[in-house]
Amino acid sequence: MTYASTAYESLKALQGSEIGVSNWIQIDQKMIDAFAAVTLDDQFIHTDPERAKVETSFGGTIAHGFLILSLASRFAFDCFSDHPGQVMGMNYGFDKVRFLAPVASGSRVRGRFFASAVVRKSDTQILQTSSLVVEVEKAEKPALVADWLTMTFFKS
Repeated sequence: MTYASTAYESLKALQGSEIGVSNWIQIDQKMIDAFAAVTLDDQFIHTDPERAKVETSFGGTIAHGFLILSLASRFAFDCFSDHPGQVMGMNYGFDKVRFLAPVASGSRVRGRFFASAVVRKSDTQILQTSSLVVEVEKAEKPALVADWLTMTFFKS
């Protein structure tokens, strides 16, 4: 049996169950401003606390949706462990991403992962789909939900 076969069987058994919950991450104005600088998205709802407080219903600035989505990798480091024989894992894309609620500056977020699907692509590759829910501390509605595809590579 190959490393990928063993991992495939383990992942298949997890389908439909929760994989893990990440640590909380603080989303502060400094992080939002740095993301705005890198992405060239300096819309006032993200970067001007006074204007956002006066001109929006958010009460201040909010994080970029793509900033929250970009934390998926950090959340995954907290929740996923390597399988025996694993060489690396790669982001393969998203089948669905929905931004459901704003994340105010000063909020904390975390990722919750569920095993959705697993496909053995070859003797050295497994494609896994995980449902990601990004929760905002003390909020009823999640910030986003996504179906995230990752490819895992194994030694032959």
